[in-house]
Amino acid sequence: MHIPENYLSPSTCAVMTAAMLPVWFMAVQKVKKELPKEKMPLLGIGAAFSFLGMMFNIPLPGGTTGHAVGATLLAIMFGPWSACLAVSVALFVQALFFGDGGILAFGANCFNMAFVMPFVGWGLFRKLRAMMPQHELLAAGLSGYVGINMAALVAAIEFGVQPLLFTDAAGQALYCPYPLSISIPAMMAGHLTLFGLAEAVFTAAILGYLKKAAPSMLEAQNSYAGSTVYGLLALLIVGTPLGLLAAGTAWGEWDPEELAEQDFLGTELGYTPAGMEDGFSFEALFPDYTIAGMPESFGYILSAVIGTALLIVAFKILATFFRHHTDYDTSVQGN
Repeated sequence: MHIPENYLSPSTCAVMTAAMLPVWFMAVQKVKKELPKEKMPLLGIGAAFSFLGMMFNIPLPGGTTGHAVGATLLAIMFGPWSACLAVSVALFVQALFFGDGGILAFGANCFNMAFVMPFVGWGLFRKLRAMMPQHELLAAGLSGYVGINMAALVAAIEFGVQPLLFTDAAGQALYCPYPLSISIPAMMAGHLTLFGLAEAVFTAAILGYLKKAAPSMLEAQNSYAGSTVYGLLALLIVGTPLGLLAAGTAWGEWDPEELAEQDFLGTELGYTPAGMEDGFSFEALFPDYTIAGMPESFGYILSAVIGTALLIVAFKILATFFRHHTDYDTSVQGN
């Protein structure tokens, strides 16, 4: 679901970034008010859960892959505004250091995964929890499933409007070449099945583990993360190479050279959109979570360690800019 560079026009990227600016501003204000300064490092751990969850790629028949995001999980743990901030920072780290998602498309990726997903997931979770209070984990899993599918639908629409709005003199698409009639079914097929199920399991499993092993992490005024939480992070880090077992590329994340060979509706595209060939280019430090000179699996693990450390440190630094007193609001969390 990470939209790469040049799949969206620069104007589309500008619009999506402009749409996110007030959201980010509001998220910072809400987090300052609702989340204790002392708990900011825990939000960094939550962001690391999301970051690591997105490294576990799942194969789908036909050669594409997908992954969980964890945005609904963070909304349940910390509230939707905190989740928005945490996932946005995680996406920034992915784009800047690992080339996962475009720099220009950062606003669009945040709109989909850091705004639509946590707010839809959280809104549904509150309703489902009220309807079935004895089945909170089921409510969480269902909410995660719906949240990621809504995010995927919005991303599919962003892809699908590109060939309607941006073409060259020959009528060929300048950016993403697949219209809504292809982008929506292609994106939703995987998310309504395996990827949505993965999100549901990831959300319910992590929340269930934390409720049993580290319930204090879910308390509004508690700022302590026990060894069990760091143990879970370590387990996820060590397990990330499982994501390498999924062959293929996520739909809509092909390199420009690969795009011309993609076969949908029985016909290869046959060309590379000009906006992709001549578009913005950015070289990440560790592209595709690889480390030069290291075996792929070890590079993947080291990338997971680097990303996790960056997120935890980033939120510890952010905490220094937050005032000490916070108006605690347990209604924004799953307590």
